[in-house]
Amino acid sequence: MSSYDGAPVIFNPPLVFDIPAGVDFMDWINHKNPPPDEFTTAFNTALEANKWIIVAGVVSAVVSTVAVVLIVYALINCLNKAGNGGLYARLLDMGQGDSIPSPSTFNFLPKATANASSTTRPPAFDVIQNSQVEAATMERFLNNIAKEKPIRFSPRQLADFTRDYSTILGSGGFGVVYKGEFPNGVRVAIKVLKGNLGKRVEEQFMAEVSTIGRTYHVNLVRLYGFCFDPMMQALVYEFMENGSLDTFLFGENRTVEWNKLHEIAIGTAKGIAYLHEECQQRIIHYDIKPGNILLDSKLCPKVADFGLAKLCNRDSTHVTMTGFRGTPGYTAPELWMPFPVTHKCDVYSFGMLLFEIVGRRKNHNPNLSESQEWLPRWTWEKFEKGDLTELMERCGIVEEEEKGKAERMSLVALWCVQHLPEERPLMSTVVKMLEGGIEIAPPPNPFQYLVSARLDSAMSSGSIGDSNSSSSREPTEKTSSKSSYSSSSREPTEKDSSKSYHTPIKRTLEIEPAN
Repeated sequence: MSSYDGAPVIFNPPLVFDIPAGVDFMDWINHKNPPPDEFTTAFNTALEANKWIIVAGVVSAVVSTVAVVLIVYALINCLNKAGNGGLYARLLDMGQGDSIPSPSTFNFLPKATANASSTTRPPAFDVIQNSQVEAATMERFLNNIAKEKPIRFSPRQLADFTRDYSTILGSGGFGVVYKGEFPNGVRVAIKVLKGNLGKRVEEQFMAEVSTIGRTYHVNLVRLYGFCFDPMMQALVYEFMENGSLDTFLFGENRTVEWNKLHEIAIGTAKGIAYLHEECQQRIIHYDIKPGNILLDSKLCPKVADFGLAKLCNRDSTHVTMTGFRGTPGYTAPELWMPFPVTHKCDVYSFGMLLFEIVGRRKNHNPNLSESQEWLPRWTWEKFEKGDLTELMERCGIVEEEEKGKAERMSLVALWCVQHLPEERPLMSTVVKMLEGGIEIAPPPNPFQYLVSARLDSAMSSGSIGDSNSSSSREPTEKTSSKSSYSSSSREPTEKDSSKSYHTPIKRTLEIEPAN
């Protein structure tokens, strides 16, 4: 026993290995512990692999659970922000609980009747909430609009956007345009349509909005959305900083350099060509004029109000007019007569617009001499005499390069205002002509029908006797032979035929104004 801790000292006996005599120690160890067989090795390998599979499964389960939780949280957050309708709520019965009266400026809008809430609602369209506009940046918001179909706004939202319709940008035959602004700072122009469209045109309105909202071109005003309510119908467009083209052409304090005017003419032609030839459904504008060509901050032209035009299927080449459209002075002759109307009526109106761009004046100015009073006919007379250069100088165009562009625009304008629709070029051809991509053949006299109409009117009134009627008609026929071309040249070509071009349609149109 030790005197240090009082505990007894225990001595373990040494290890004794019973190794047979003459056998090496390492051989004896290997014999006692043989290496594992193939089954044991495979089993151990499988067990090791299963450990990693189990670890990977546990990690995947944890990650999936976290992802599901995050998605559910995001959905709940979106629902809380947008109300009960999701990111873009479907409001089939929008306005049923909205008692906001029509703004005081809408004297032309009928008041909602007592049974307005029972009115059949139009098909569902995407509706955006103010909170979403506030949360989104300008780029994201506009991208969402570009990807989605037109957004449906409520009357309350339009009142908020326009600050109770405090700023009027303009007015026209379709309604009043107000300046507005989305909560994220994007400025808009809101056109409140006149009158109540009623249930009978509800589907047509929705179809037009749906189609036009999907048309996108750099030279078309962008439609952001609309409002269709028993109390009002409105369209929400992008805002154009520089207003309409007429303020630059006819305004005293606003001028544009000639090259920019040339670019505006080409851009406008491209926009109309898109409506005619590139849309899934052909869109006829019916009212091309300087007031419907808007300019952005960089003076890029954008055709406006095409959304209010009548749509026709591409398979249908003619449209039967139920009421007069357009603006006198720009309207094609066929719109005044009981004849089929095609997209070529827009080509005519664009030609009248070109005359005003070249002259920087209205086509009709009663304060000028008789020869200069109507710019289109004055242009034709100068062209017929070979004096277009003099006309350009009278219009203030002095640089040689500018004169060349102006003369080209004048020739294109004369082609566009041909009396017969089939003689007018396509707008895609007009673009190439303005850009100098194709040669422009000398145009025939587009106003010959006016001379024929005056002669027919004089003959029917008895002011011209039978004895001299044939001699009075001779200059007309000579002029027609000089300027007309064969039926195979209904659009500008490199060669101009000297054959006179008469058809029953033309003779009818020539006589029609005298009735």
